[in-house]
Amino acid sequence: MVARLHDMPFGARITPQGVHFRLWAPDHARISLSLMPGHGEDGDCAQPWHMLPMDPCEGGWFELTTAAAAAGTRYRFEVSGGLRVPDPASRFNPGDVHGASEVVDPAAFDWRDGDWRGRPWEQAVIYELHVGTFSPAGTFTGVTERLDHIVALGVTAIELMPVADFPGARGWGYDGVLPYAPDSRYGRPEDLKMLIQAAHARGLMVLLDVVYNHFGPDGNYLHAYAKAFFTERHHTPWGAAINFDGPGSRNVREFFIHNALYWLHEYHLDGLRLDAVHAIADDSQLHILAELAQRVRASIGKGRQVHLILENDRNQAHYLGHGYIAQWNDDMHHALHVLITGEKDGYYRDYADHPVRLLGRCLTEGFAWQGEPSPYRDGAPRGEPSAHLPPQAFIAFLQCHDQIGNRAFGERITQIASAPAVRAAAAIILLAPAIPMLFMGEEFGASSPFLFFCDFSGELGEAVTQGRRREFAQFARFSGPAAALAIPDPNAEKTFLTSKLDWNMLGCAAYAAWLAYHQRLLALRHEVIVPRLRGMQSHCGKAEVFAPSALRARWRLGDGSVLQLTANLANEEVYVPGSEETPGETLFETMPEAGSPGHLPSWGVRWMLHLPNSGSTGHEDARDTDFKDFKDQGNP
Repeated sequence: MVARLHDMPFGARITPQGVHFRLWAPDHARISLSLMPGHGEDGDCAQPWHMLPMDPCEGGWFELTTAAAAAGTRYRFEVSGGLRVPDPASRFNPGDVHGASEVVDPAAFDWRDGDWRGRPWEQAVIYELHVGTFSPAGTFTGVTERLDHIVALGVTAIELMPVADFPGARGWGYDGVLPYAPDSRYGRPEDLKMLIQAAHARGLMVLLDVVYNHFGPDGNYLHAYAKAFFTERHHTPWGAAINFDGPGSRNVREFFIHNALYWLHEYHLDGLRLDAVHAIADDSQLHILAELAQRVRASIGKGRQVHLILENDRNQAHYLGHGYIAQWNDDMHHALHVLITGEKDGYYRDYADHPVRLLGRCLTEGFAWQGEPSPYRDGAPRGEPSAHLPPQAFIAFLQCHDQIGNRAFGERITQIASAPAVRAAAAIILLAPAIPMLFMGEEFGASSPFLFFCDFSGELGEAVTQGRRREFAQFARFSGPAAALAIPDPNAEKTFLTSKLDWNMLGCAAYAAWLAYHQRLLALRHEVIVPRLRGMQSHCGKAEVFAPSALRARWRLGDGSVLQLTANLANEEVYVPGSEETPGETLFETMPEAGSPGHLPSWGVRWMLHLPNSGSTGHEDARDTDFKDFKDQGNP
């Protein structure tokens, strides 16, 4: 039996003398602990709560050790005025975010994956999923029951959208308010641990999406007893920023750093994806992102693989390779999306003029925008140089929760692009040297939408519903009142239920064919490409555009071989100059029987590999090719 627990400087911790409770409440002189022994129902003021005064300590801390509590005890903290609040570091809140917290004994779980050390990052193929809509049950156990499907697909890592306790019965998870507590709608802490253990038994890594830039608008009580958790010095889209750099910020920083350590050690997760870090404001000499990465790296034992991932709209390359192994590459998604759908509004405007060139830059240099002025952002510079980074520092995807769910009707890519275009895009994403990611159901061409949904009530619920409709008012097709009312209400249960995956689709030949296609691509990736990725150097790729919607890209892989992509992302076939002279083995073609000699058919994708010492490629190093630099062509 392996026991895993993270010793936190706050929350509830089981000791030989009883349970030790600790809370930071600098705005109050007195704090009481309210206990309900056993596994009784969450209660209100009429319930027989046992009140114990907590001992004040230096710096606004209150603590108490009592034998009156044990594993299973429900508890709250009572602040001045009689307000009873859950533990902000609660390990479990069975009655949702407004209810009592439960004492959990993490040492009671019998871990049986002691030999698991994770997987090298270059082996990663990520599958993003939302626990509540992935399976009919909408639980951690429901995910566990479908792990074999994920393994058979060729995935090596599942990424869970946030599971930290959020208000209500349904939500994406980005409005969580109890960062340490798995949401009770998905199951108990041990159910999540069982999922992680079962994944490890199948060779799957488990990554978790965490939110460190804000708390949700419902159920966050920190304002009532620790106002220093927030600051008016910085503002975010959600209001006052989390205080990472002002008075009292040391305790705030520790709260989030320990949260990362808690998930990685107590739950034996293989990595974290930090959501929207561009919304984290910190003027400290050591930024919270840098300190968090340092603390995580210092805590990981020798030989264990743990991966930290960023979402960062600012394209700040300096974090990558310095504690963070990769970033979601929205640029690659946007350029590819414009090419296969023709959509050019909103943030796609930045990719409308030269999408194929920007795609080539993403494939071989990482970001499309590396410091150039962004028209969508009113000319503000965006990004940092990234060509020095290996391709595996970027996560490439055709679909993700944002890019589907932020559409008014949650359409998936197969509803807005032709099947040949989607097949071409999938072949690019899944075989390129960057780390590929799929969104749940993408592998079988699921037609069920993934809508934005939540479970707010009252004035907040109405504000969210109306805000969702106003969000799309700028688009012509939603400008009228009737069109706006057609947008699904995010608070309606139907919106959530409509977003559940329909696994019965796999019984249809068309959906089974999509699955077989993705399985074939991923099998090829693991067999031929992944073994050659380790050791890839900086500036290892180069791309050229040889027709308005066609490109060729080459990479020098870690073993010295050269991988080449030729892609035609248009409805007409295109002549490929020099194609008859290109040496190497053809790994994959989308439509090998189509097209005239020397041409690539419409939506044609061809991957080739030239092994080292098998004859001259005509380019002894991918860095020395005669491909034109993008800047010479007037592009970012």
